[in-house]
Amino acid sequence: MATHGLLPCTVTASTAIAAGPYYGSHRQLPCGRRLRLPALRRRASVMDGLRLSGDAEPLLRPAAAGHPRLRVRTHAQGEDGGGRGAAAEGEAAFSWAPVILPFLFPALGGLLFGYDIGATSGATISVQSADLSGTTWFNLSSVQLGLVASGSLYGALGGSILAYRVADFLGRRIELVTAAVLYILGALVTGFAPNFVVLIIGRILYGIGIGLAMHGAPLYIAETSPSQIRGTLISLKELFIVLGILVGYLIGSLEIDNVGGWRYMFGFGAPLAAIMAIGMWTLPPSPRWLLLRAVQGKGSMEDNKKKAIQALRTLRGRSASEKVLADDVEDTIVSIKAAYSGQEAEGNIWEVFEGASLKAFTIGGGLVLFQQITGQPSVLYYAASILQTAGFSAASDAARVSILIGLFKFLMTGVAVLKVDDVGRRPLLIGGVGGIAMSLFLLAAYYKILNNFPFVAVGALLLYVGSYQVSFGPISWLMVSEIFPLRTRGRGISLAVLTNFGSNALVTFAFSPLQELLGPDNMFFMFGVIALLSLVFVILNVPETKGLSLEEIESKILKK
Repeated sequence: MATHGLLPCTVTASTAIAAGPYYGSHRQLPCGRRLRLPALRRRASVMDGLRLSGDAEPLLRPAAAGHPRLRVRTHAQGEDGGGRGAAAEGEAAFSWAPVILPFLFPALGGLLFGYDIGATSGATISVQSADLSGTTWFNLSSVQLGLVASGSLYGALGGSILAYRVADFLGRRIELVTAAVLYILGALVTGFAPNFVVLIIGRILYGIGIGLAMHGAPLYIAETSPSQIRGTLISLKELFIVLGILVGYLIGSLEIDNVGGWRYMFGFGAPLAAIMAIGMWTLPPSPRWLLLRAVQGKGSMEDNKKKAIQALRTLRGRSASEKVLADDVEDTIVSIKAAYSGQEAEGNIWEVFEGASLKAFTIGGGLVLFQQITGQPSVLYYAASILQTAGFSAASDAARVSILIGLFKFLMTGVAVLKVDDVGRRPLLIGGVGGIAMSLFLLAAYYKILNNFPFVAVGALLLYVGSYQVSFGPISWLMVSEIFPLRTRGRGISLAVLTNFGSNALVTFAFSPLQELLGPDNMFFMFGVIALLSLVFVILNVPETKGLSLEEIESKILKK
């Protein structure tokens, strides 16, 4: 097909080849005028460099892959008739077939994270049961049980720190292969653990894999997916985490009545991780990472250009001329140089605590902190235990009800992914956090005065899960990805990840001792009070970013 797009009368010159924010003025084009697509890309390359450094817009424009026909959707012009209406959106056709595997294998890293949450819910019951543990060391203290539940999260915290230091050196693909190997080792060591110490070592190994996977997966997906569906695919990764939780609940339900069932619950992650490892090994490296290394002087520019072109050809799944691929590579190099211009080689982590970056970290860091300290890890990791105390006396009954909760969680996550760009971030956060507070007070009331009504506990859990999945679950990380200025985005997100896993591990570890010290009624009441404080935080501090470009967020919100 020819490398021209025929543009109708209403299309403006700022119509983007790739989805994303729009820049500059909108110059009207004559009817039927033909523009060369590579030329359009070259004109946009400098402005592309102003975008999030994780994006690879020029490389990922599917318009260049096989030169599909442009499909243009226009917006009505402003009421003033001045010709400066809303920017038109350019949409390029693309093939789904080559998109699936570069999304699926990294997303398995998120699924294995979720699986650990779901499996741990049942395993903590099995491992401390005199009848079901199959060990002589089943009589675990509340502190030891907390370590079993939160050991992987302490490992994830270490993995996040490790990723900050070595991720750019390893590259996204090798980072994810390494994560899969650690998943395998952690699952096998835990499954065959002869004593408590080895069990915790396996949990920590698995957790390091979580830390690397949760850093590398969104980067690889963002840098290899078509721009039109990049946001959708990154949001779908949350669904894979929830799917993993559901699979963990299911395996727990099947093994909960078997002696030593906890070994199978933890060990089942190994074959899933093997699929991830093999799949990631067969995928090409991120083209943008190859060019980033070349720009940083840590690789041969010519060799990495050739490797990037080959990776692009594999990822697009269809042939494209050498000229088009070479143009895209050159455009991306310009974008990377523009994005990194003026920055220190190693960066200064303290910049995150200055000016607009401090405001962004207050918003993003506050959201991921409240996401955890409102009791979310406790409700998920101990769902089966909570249901047992609510009247489902058999471990298998509690595990099966956990499956229903997992299905509900999956459904509500899908609702959030579909509606976040229509309803907006703030309304979903305010409504969801309000529901979280109500559910926690209901749980406290159940343990205090309503203990003859087990359906209250189940209903409160469903309310908590539904509210969380339309608010803190997907939107906290969406806000984190949007809110940081370009200069400190990488360091800011790293600190947000550390805040998330650190507070997650702390709350999970503290749940059993707090339950012992305060009792479940006072503990859930405490979480409810924290949820009310988080609601006040959201109302007073979290802005609405729906429909704003990254540059508009920085100029209109952070620098006000």
